[in-house]
Amino acid sequence: MIISYQEFENVDFRSGTVVKAEPFHRAKKPAYKVWVDFGLEIGIKQTSAQVTVHYTPESLVGRQVVGCMNLGDKNIAGFTSEFLLVGFPDNNGAICLVSVDPAVPNGKKMF
Repeated sequence: MIISYQEFENVDFRSGTVVKAEPFHRAKKPAYKVWVDFGLEIGIKQTSAQVTVHYTPESLVGRQVVGCMNLGDKNIAGFTSEFLLVGFPDNNGAICLVSVDPAVPNGKKMF
């Protein structure tokens, strides 16, 4: 399916830095609760992410990531997910996070 550039611009991808991550024991599938700082305009947002194969909570903290901000909130096992942490599946389906290199300020919109 082809979309217009204007439609693509409506997807709000932002850069952020993980400030906290912890195991999410109530999730049905292995997951972490992750908090990301998206800068002064957006602030710190939380999400649930099934990224336990390639990452530990400790390895996530300080990592610059990409989040999709305008999908709305989702309740996951009593935890409010406020954005989608963006990644690609590896050959086994485990998520590999999209990152920023070199680093950019938190909250920058992807073009």
